[in-house]
Amino acid sequence: MTTYLVTGGAGFIGSNIVDELLRRGARVRVLDNFSTGRAENLRDAMNRIEMIEGDVRDEAAVDRAVGGVDFVLHQAALASVPRSIADPVSNNQVNVQGTLNVLVAAQKHRVKRVVYASSSSVYGDSEELPKVETMTPNPKSPYAVAKLAAEHYCRVFADLHGMTTVSLRYFNVFGPRQDPTSQYSAVIPIFVRCLLQGQAPTIFGDGEQSRDLTFIENVVRANLLACDADVTGGRVYNIACGERYTINQVFQALEKRICSGLAPRYEAPRAGDVKHSMADIARIRRDLGFEPTIGFEAGIDATVRWYQEAGLKTLG
Repeated sequence: MTTYLVTGGAGFIGSNIVDELLRRGARVRVLDNFSTGRAENLRDAMNRIEMIEGDVRDEAAVDRAVGGVDFVLHQAALASVPRSIADPVSNNQVNVQGTLNVLVAAQKHRVKRVVYASSSSVYGDSEELPKVETMTPNPKSPYAVAKLAAEHYCRVFADLHGMTTVSLRYFNVFGPRQDPTSQYSAVIPIFVRCLLQGQAPTIFGDGEQSRDLTFIENVVRANLLACDADVTGGRVYNIACGERYTINQVFQALEKRICSGLAPRYEAPRAGDVKHSMADIARIRRDLGFEPTIGFEAGIDATVRWYQEAGLKTLG
């Protein structure tokens, strides 16, 4: 039976990957320090996985977690551009050193493949759309710098040691289990929380900034395709839907479903935020056979329904 390690497996994306791996009958190991991940996310999976509580900054913990696995799905990270600006040192330690620790252990234990969760933030604020993997990166925040540096480590380890690594540049992932309570939460869970709790959400800037919003099930499928695809070396792919929506449109879509009667408040733009983002997904279609099967509207429906059923009004 194939064994997968999911670092950050108690987090939003990681736990959804864990569920799908278990559904497919795989053996799953999780490494998580529960700093941002939640044990609740693994509640239904805990008796079917091997759980290692540890930090990717801890070389010994990473080595123990990687030993004996076939594939590493490296989701562990300190996400958020604002968080990285407030604490660039921790951002670097987790997102760069943590990834390096994973790669060192993967090489030592001869794993078949490392799939790394990168970010569309590496592209920066270029006006050219869509974003293509061949574009020159231009990171605008410590978070984006760290994600790009870790991508380079993946490529170098592939070149030097004959490993196969796949870096997936996530574009604004959303869906069930995304944390709505942190000051660093993403826009959709923050908006949902506010609307369900009768609070006017804040939009930074004029709301006309746009994002390629990617429902979680598309991301999970891309990760598993990246494990199985007939590719070698150090690969980089966009993972998105290839379309974009403004933040104002996101608010309108959520309000249409929640019917709170609230209007958003507008404040000054945040430092480090990009204005527009949309992916070209031709490469991942060609190499991995990826197609986004759940679009924005269906994803918003599923997300709002999940938060309502989970009792979001008790959070925050």
